[in-house]
Amino acid sequence: MNINMMIIWLVVFAVLIVVELATMGLTTIWFAGGAILACICAAFKLPLWVQIAVFLIGSGVLLYFTRPIAVKYFNKNRTRTNIEGMIGKQAVVMTEINNIQGVGVVKVAGVDWSAKSFNGEPIKEGSVVTVKAVEGVKLIVE
Repeated sequence: MNINMMIIWLVVFAVLIVVELATMGLTTIWFAGGAILACICAAFKLPLWVQIAVFLIGSGVLLYFTRPIAVKYFNKNRTRTNIEGMIGKQAVVMTEINNIQGVGVVKVAGVDWSAKSFNGEPIKEGSVVTVKAVEGVKLIVE
């Protein structure tokens, strides 16, 4: 029975690794680690409920403690999308920004965008602003 459970946990491990390699989303790798821990429990002939508990708890602990570190280092070279690339850029106010009236347009790199004021204060036409964030399809500027 324990040899069978070891094989099952190794198959679970292999499937999770294949899924991780296919997606590269840093999602299933933590559960693959949990499967290895459960396989070790099976090798020591621990009951199935202990193996499942070790799988779940081990996966959770790996996910909680190591994912932030892995995301920091593995996503270092991730290409920012166009919208993420807007943050920090300078823009020119084309029409006055007024959050209460829900109006305002800025031009960034030759493209017009709807805009809102970061602090809620109106911003006059012709002002140069900095993009602080993106909220839906609007740039938040200051």
